[in-house]
Amino acid sequence: MSRMRSLGKPEVLRSAAIAAFFTCVACYPRLCLAPRLAYPVWYLAALLFLGSIVLWAFVFAWHTQYTGQPVVTVRIAHIPFLWATASGLTLASVLRLWLDPVLRARNPDDFPLTFEHWAAVTLFSLAFTQLFLVFAPFAWALRLARRQSVAVVLTVLFGLYVLAVKNYRSPGPVSTQLWSGLFLVRLIISLGSVLFFIRGGLLLVWWWGFLLQSRHLLTLVHGTL
Repeated sequence: MSRMRSLGKPEVLRSAAIAAFFTCVACYPRLCLAPRLAYPVWYLAALLFLGSIVLWAFVFAWHTQYTGQPVVTVRIAHIPFLWATASGLTLASVLRLWLDPVLRARNPDDFPLTFEHWAAVTLFSLAFTQLFLVFAPFAWALRLARRQSVAVVLTVLFGLYVLAVKNYRSPGPVSTQLWSGLFLVRLIISLGSVLFFIRGGLLLVWWWGFLLQSRHLLTLVHGTL
């Protein structure tokens, strides 16, 4: 019970509410650009804000408590930063040359067509997708297992589970080769995100995620030339 009380601390709720507000603001352009919404944008934004408060509360309540590391690290060590930069650029290149052409032919709407669309997708990915798939699940797993190694495994498995559900609901069949590629990429991204989160906090993970998203800029620039 004493561990659960951390969620109700005023400083935790205050930090979670502020972070949720900025998450909602960052995700708003993506909601405006999304086609065929079943509900009004203001309603979805309100749900996003309330849900983000809970997810950020997990992060601010338990991450530092169990890892001894701050959620936000302004001065990132050189070695983790170099690892994140090198691996981010490498993985972005591999995705652009190998997996993106297949996914683009299958689901062209998932790829940005303009710089505004790219900015909206990137902000949503950094602000909410990583919160939902990495930050909050890792904090919750830390609270549950109280061991970093177990929490890392549970977080990666959660990311793979979300991928499996998404592909199960896909309108068309997914080939074994494509599924294997998606599985491997999600495994690498989930594992890398968690490890960089432990070593460098939010900013390092956001930098790594930005490098992955930046691969779409090359296509947009090439298309405007």
